[in-house]
Amino acid sequence: MSAAPAAPAPVSSPARTAAVSSGWEITVYYTAVQSFHGGDPETVTGCRGLDCAHGDDDLGEYPAGFVAAVKDEGTGRTAAGTYLNWSYDIGYWLDTAARDAAGAPLRPFVSAAADPGVLPRGATFRIAGCGRTDDGAAADGTVCAALRRARWTVTDEFTPGLGGSRHVDLYIGEETGPGFTDSPWYLTLTGASLRLG
Repeated sequence: MSAAPAAPAPVSSPARTAAVSSGWEITVYYTAVQSFHGGDPETVTGCRGLDCAHGDDDLGEYPAGFVAAVKDEGTGRTAAGTYLNWSYDIGYWLDTAARDAAGAPLRPFVSAAADPGVLPRGATFRIAGCGRTDDGAAADGTVCAALRRARWTVTDEFTPGLGGSRHVDLYIGEETGPGFTDSPWYLTLTGASLRLG
């Protein structure tokens, strides 16, 4: 089992007057780490920075498993310490940080993604209830507690077709070891509730 990502420090709770909205799906996304992935070397082309789209510069060779994880999750830390990022509207690019769709650095246990018509950029929320995992089980208690302690801000958006009317994706930081997607931290929750505002 992978170690836990660095969870947020407890914060004081504001008065519980914000509306609770139920029936949400929660997924998580993370920064892939090259050293935890294998596979044949794959040449990646793209942009040397965020200021272009679908470039054709040679960005280097990376293990195929790492490249696939970056495309799935949106970002990965290379062995050189730079970040290989991906988004549907830019393609691959190299950067100094893991970035959201608007180019701002992703913040673990703060940054969240939602479709713009569901929760607008800048909307804040907390997890009021974790619901159940996609197989019907209760979420791991440590994971649920960490997700509930955080105050999330929508700073990112889904790749078109991956979001939904009541779906948020929570950024939890770097993966902590090989097989991270088999750990309790990589989950889908259904029937969750959010405290909006």
